[in-house]
Amino acid sequence: MALALRFEELVRTGAVANRAELACLGHVTSARISQITNLLHLAPDIQECLLFYLGPARGRDPIHLARLQPIAAVMDWKKQRRLWRELTRNSSGTAGEIASKNCPDAWISA
Repeated sequence: MALALRFEELVRTGAVANRAELACLGHVTSARISQITNLLHLAPDIQECLLFYLGPARGRDPIHLARLQPIAAVMDWKKQRRLWRELTRNSSGTAGEIASKNCPDAWISA
């Protein structure tokens, strides 16, 4: 999420000409830049949760880009919030608990 915000700032301020230049500088494809910047389509409260998300102390993190992309593709923030709650509640073990603690339901308005 932080990368998406930084990329947006770099393009907006003219530090880079466009996302294609970002891709070139980062030695990644333009598609990868798009995947990251698509997180900007998430509801602001979900973005905030991601920015403060600590992740699990050990083990695999269930909250990663591949699971966030389908949520970001939904343009209805209410539906995004429902999908986010499902993702964090269905995350097994400690990671799901950490996600819930870092982003209580009160932060996510229905």
